[in-house]
Amino acid sequence: MADGHSFNNISLGGRGGTNPGQLKVHSGGIVWKKQGGGKAVDVDKSDLLGLTWMKVPRSNQLGVRTKDGLNYKFTGFRDQDVASLNTFFQSNFSATPEEKQLSVSGKNWGEVDLNGNTLTFLVGNKQAFEISLADVAQTQLQGKTDVMLEFHVDDTTGANEKDSLMEISFHIPNSNIQFIGDENRPSAQVFRDKIVSMADVGAGGEEAVVTFDGIAILTPRGRYSVELHLSFLRLQGQANDFKIQYSSVVRVFWLPKFNQPHTFVVVTLDPPIRKGQTLYPHIVMQFETDAIMDTTLSMSEDLYNSKYKEKLDSDHKGLIHEVFITILRGLSGAKVTKPGKFRSSQDGYAVKSSLKAEDGVLYPLEKSFFFLPKPPTLILHEEIDYVEFERHTAGGSNMHYFDFLIRLKTEQEHLFRNIQRNEYHNLFQFVQEKDLKIMNFNAGSVPNAEGVAAVLQSDIDDAVDPHLERIRNEAIGDESDEEDEDFVIDKDDGGSPTDDSGGDDSDASDSGGEKEATPKKKPKKEPSAAKASSSRKKTKDDDDDGKKKKPKKKKDPNAPKKAMSSFMFFSQAEREDVKKTNPGIAFTEVGKVLGERWNKMTAEEKAPYEAKARADKKRYGDEISGYKNPQPMAIDSPEGSDTS
Repeated sequence: MADGHSFNNISLGGRGGTNPGQLKVHSGGIVWKKQGGGKAVDVDKSDLLGLTWMKVPRSNQLGVRTKDGLNYKFTGFRDQDVASLNTFFQSNFSATPEEKQLSVSGKNWGEVDLNGNTLTFLVGNKQAFEISLADVAQTQLQGKTDVMLEFHVDDTTGANEKDSLMEISFHIPNSNIQFIGDENRPSAQVFRDKIVSMADVGAGGEEAVVTFDGIAILTPRGRYSVELHLSFLRLQGQANDFKIQYSSVVRVFWLPKFNQPHTFVVVTLDPPIRKGQTLYPHIVMQFETDAIMDTTLSMSEDLYNSKYKEKLDSDHKGLIHEVFITILRGLSGAKVTKPGKFRSSQDGYAVKSSLKAEDGVLYPLEKSFFFLPKPPTLILHEEIDYVEFERHTAGGSNMHYFDFLIRLKTEQEHLFRNIQRNEYHNLFQFVQEKDLKIMNFNAGSVPNAEGVAAVLQSDIDDAVDPHLERIRNEAIGDESDEEDEDFVIDKDDGGSPTDDSGGDDSDASDSGGEKEATPKKKPKKEPSAAKASSSRKKTKDDDDDGKKKKPKKKKDPNAPKKAMSSFMFFSQAEREDVKKTNPGIAFTEVGKVLGERWNKMTAEEKAPYEAKARADKKRYGDEISGYKNPQPMAIDSPEGSDTS
């Protein structure tokens, strides 16, 4: 980047595990984003308190300390990166990073350095280890010379780490000159009091600030009592109990449901909580929309006045979901996201849809899409490669619904199906305003609502739906896409909309009788003698109960072969290459690979195949015209002659 430096594969260490991501250093500060989305770190230049370098195994570690007492550790820098960043820091931040050395002697006797909320253990002026005092939950004085520190244990940390620091014990003899004590107050007591004044001690043992009983949670599914403490929230259910540090809360989503008695409140976590082998990055809560709550915060007056007076009221009364969000935001500092400008055709905030065979609602938000309730799927706009409006392919209902495909830059796809047709214009306008790429158009064309609508409703081959073509391609393999007219399901007279009984070729016409308006299941009357012969022909293939089977439609071998689409010409040309480059590929995967290749091709690359499709379409049009409208032939027809 012109204004600084950008580095990939830089890991951020902490209690949530080691997470890889991208780090950018610019003239205004330092930004780190987790790979695959999630928690981000943004440190403004004015908030920097200090920078340090440390040589660690196989790379270098950058320590960033802020005025808020936070200490970030970024690992993965090369030696040449250190030199270039030092120059940048000096010229833009007026700061020279301090060089620190790591102690590898294995000795456990040294000195303690307390700086901000960080405790560093030094052996021979080299760092042996470093811990954040913000993670300390309790301290205990054991005897007169030992102090034990217990750390917060929460389900989010346990989700990503096999091992987690539970406790550590320090031995401080009375001869210690760093923490000088006396007979009544030994050095270990002085050390403990210093830790208590700097750490968040006591929060783990205090009563909940407020409790919400019997809240329905959809993921992880169950009914829980939700407790909000000073530094964590707890979900207590009959079978499961989750403790989640506020530092793991990334964002809170407040998502009302149109014309429904419930409101979604989603707490997004990084790292996620674990239940069995399943990770849950989103806690989906469902509150009764009209329920009222009146509560008083359970905390000391001194603590409230010193820390929370500007963030929270001492008493809260209102709708239960609003009270929950207000208190959670005041305690955790998490940001709250609400629906933006999008409105559905029913003036709601979401559109009904389905994902992975699960019905739900899709919320188009200002910076993301969110599908709820399960699987809860959050898609940031910045992660999207393109979107695509598709014709719905579920039988005869395609005129009432459409599908919406979102393809990510990672090539992962999310297909939202069964969206009502009347939601199309609002969703299209939203996508267009967010400058998201729409793939229903060729390169250089200007997308508009009418254009996409035409693509959705078009039956011509020029409007290629790659996903529908892929399904057809998989079904026929190396054969052409000629429709198989021989396969017709036999049905009774009782209700097939495609039943052609009563048509020009029906038996009713042959017998000279009236055409039946609707098929009847009740037994027919005995035919008269005059109609006995034709009636016998009519019931020749009937079942024993007198019900007629639908005759199979014969395929004319002389009928012209249907025209092929440009995608089908491409598939025929590339199918063997796909099989060669992917040995052992499953038959059903061939069409998927072909569809992906087709989507990535430019208009110029598609041009030869589209030319073939136009030529074949013209050929089919000429042939079908002659087939359906044959030239009259001079033949003798005893029934068709108009001569007397």
